[in-house]
Amino acid sequence: MSLKTKIENRLNEALKARDKNIYPTLRLVVSAIKDAEIAVRSKGSKELTDSEIISLLKKMVKQRNESGEAYKKAGRSELLENEKKEIEVISIFLPKQLGEEETKKICQDTIKIVGATSMKDMGKIMGVLKSKHSDSLNFSKVSSILKELLS
Repeated sequence: MSLKTKIENRLNEALKARDKNIYPTLRLVVSAIKDAEIAVRSKGSKELTDSEIISLLKKMVKQRNESGEAYKKAGRSELLENEKKEIEVISIFLPKQLGEEETKKICQDTIKIVGATSMKDMGKIMGVLKSKHSDSLNFSKVSSILKELLS
C-alpha cells in the first residue's frame, strides 16, 4: 500500500471517529500531496512516489518547527502546542529517525570510508550519507556531528 493511500485511509478513520486532534492535520497533508501532484502533472507524472511524499512531509514538519520557534519567542504557547500536535501527526508517516549515537557512528564510519580529514571533505561525506541514509538521518544533526568530528 502506498504512503498516500495510508494517509488517506487514516484521514477517513479519523473523520469517522470525529477525532478533532488528527483529521484537520491529515486534511492539510492530503491537500499538500494533491497540490504537489498537480505541480508534477505538467511534467508528465501523475502521482508522487513515496520518497517524494516523505520529502513533502519532512518539509511540512520543518515549517511547523520554524513556526513553533517563532511562537515560542512571541510567548504564544497555545499556538506552539498546536504546531507540536501537527508535528506528531505528520511524523507518524515518516520513517523513524536514528538517534544521536547511531547517527554519530554512521558519520564516523562514513568519514573512514571517504578518507576525510578536514572540513573541506564535508561535501563528499554528506553526498555519501544522503545517498545511503536519506530517510533515516536528521541532516541538521549530521551537520553538527560532522563539524565536531572534523574539527
